[in-house]
Amino acid sequence: MTSNAAPRPAGELTHAQITTILIGLMTGMFLSALDQNVVGTAIKTIADDLSGLDQQAWVTTAYLITSTIATPIYGKLSDLYGRKPFYLGAITIFVVGSLLCTFSTSMYMLAAFRAVQGLGAGGLMSLALAIIGDIVPPRERAKYQGYFLAVFGTSSVLGPIVGGFFAEAPALLGITGWRWVFLVNVPVGIIAFLTVTATLKLHHVRKQASIDWAGAFFLIVGLVPALLVAEQGRTWGWTSRESLICYAIAVVGVLAFIAVEWRQGDNALIPLRIFRNRTILIGLTGGFAIGAGMFGGMITIPQYLQIVHSATPMGSGFLMLPMVLGMMIASVLSGQLMSRTGRVRIFPLIGIGLMVATLLAFSQVTADTPLWQFMTAMFFFGFGLGNTMQPLTLAVQASVHPREMGMATSSATFFRQIGGTAGVAVFISVLFNSLGDNIANAFKDASGTTEFKTAIANALKSGDAVNKGFAQALMKGDTSALSGVASDSSIIGKLDPVLAHPFKVGFSQSMDQVFLLGAAVCAVGFVILLFMPNIKLSNKSAAATLAEEAAKRSDAEGALVSAGHAGDAPTDEADASASELRPRRVVDDLVDAASWESGGHTMDELGPDQPAARRASQ
Repeated sequence: MTSNAAPRPAGELTHAQITTILIGLMTGMFLSALDQNVVGTAIKTIADDLSGLDQQAWVTTAYLITSTIATPIYGKLSDLYGRKPFYLGAITIFVVGSLLCTFSTSMYMLAAFRAVQGLGAGGLMSLALAIIGDIVPPRERAKYQGYFLAVFGTSSVLGPIVGGFFAEAPALLGITGWRWVFLVNVPVGIIAFLTVTATLKLHHVRKQASIDWAGAFFLIVGLVPALLVAEQGRTWGWTSRESLICYAIAVVGVLAFIAVEWRQGDNALIPLRIFRNRTILIGLTGGFAIGAGMFGGMITIPQYLQIVHSATPMGSGFLMLPMVLGMMIASVLSGQLMSRTGRVRIFPLIGIGLMVATLLAFSQVTADTPLWQFMTAMFFFGFGLGNTMQPLTLAVQASVHPREMGMATSSATFFRQIGGTAGVAVFISVLFNSLGDNIANAFKDASGTTEFKTAIANALKSGDAVNKGFAQALMKGDTSALSGVASDSSIIGKLDPVLAHPFKVGFSQSMDQVFLLGAAVCAVGFVILLFMPNIKLSNKSAAATLAEEAAKRSDAEGALVSAGHAGDAPTDEADASASELRPRRVVDDLVDAASWESGGHTMDELGPDQPAARRASQ
């Protein structure tokens, strides 16, 4: 009996082999994705226990700074020395940081240990995507990367549930409940480490290049103050002395980073030549805009559910299910279609277009909008997200030589994270800067209604201390009764529904402004993505391409050596070295060009920004 199945190309892994590796990668990525959501839910309980509610922002800032900065460094180092040791190293650092967090006795100590966690987290997502890029052909890659989105979506639901459970537990096995938020990462991390060790078998050809330590240093100098002011600017004041100092240091650091990267050339942490590639330039800038809209929307939606619709942290996790479902469906569908057609461009355009439309719909919600309408919009927001994240990563990966897969993947993740950080900082500032006036106006409008006057009268006669105290403060014109909700919103759930309603109206109106701003940012991203080239994905993985290169190089060098034996041997040692180097350089150029064309690219596409083509032109 003959089989109709197409033969598997030489050097490619089977589906079973890829799935086995994928399990280990997803376990590692699940660590980082779950941790962010769990900590976000439990942070108020943690801050109360450590007597540092006003310091909680530092816990988020420390993690964000180290994870963002580590991302491109992991990518570059893994290109030079191999993915597996750095992925295992990222898991180890993350687990050690998690364990240290459980011993925290102050918020500043917790922030320091979260910074250690972030150093590990920076490699978990980007290296997982890079490894998939190594072993799976681009046209098949979208199907497998869809599993990562499923993990990301699942963690966004499980995170609040797990975080809420631990935060509400006084103690488990003699350990304070919130400390299990970090301790639970230890067994999961050990499982991930063992699974990756057993399943991840990658062949790596070491690339001879120097490490761009100067670039890494100036990247830190440029990013740390920028991220710091993004997180703390609302507290400090955007034009305060602290913020202005951060701005100045960030500008100097970024300019120095660009100068160093220009001088380093191909050895740079992020080679500047990649920005001459239109696909990469559009993919990274479009990813920045999508990151801002995505994280800005995702951080605001749970607040709307908890404040306006009185959902608990655990309950808001369940209410996010429509968005997660939309992400999963879209990622599976787009992955299948990209696999069949090899086309990428249409999917991020559809995705970001849906994000614009749903964010505009979100901006029209009020305190009285039925929950089912908001959840319907959440589904389409998730469907839009599912169509944007992996196609842009695929486009960037497909536009670089396989040897630079780690750098390209980490750059895509890096720009999306920077966009998300900027988006969260700006959106939260817009939310709280407008909140006070919106709440005051909502109470002013409500105060003239018969229903509100009756509720005030009832509260003044009530034995409930919260309602009575609030009504008395309103009657005295004490504005602290209104502004205090910005730091502690729990009072909303304790008030008579009629008295609480203006708070919800004010929050809803401020959130409408945030959603409208998010729609504008995503609209800019849509315009950027309109200029993306209509690239077609190859059927050959990076690992197979590199293996083919090695075989061609070996054959070509063998032929050159044989030809050399037939001629006169060089008499001078320097001439001998030069005669060895010239054939090797020619072989490298020919192999690079041949492999690039065999991957579905043209020599025009390779252009002057690839070393082989540049050397050949000389």
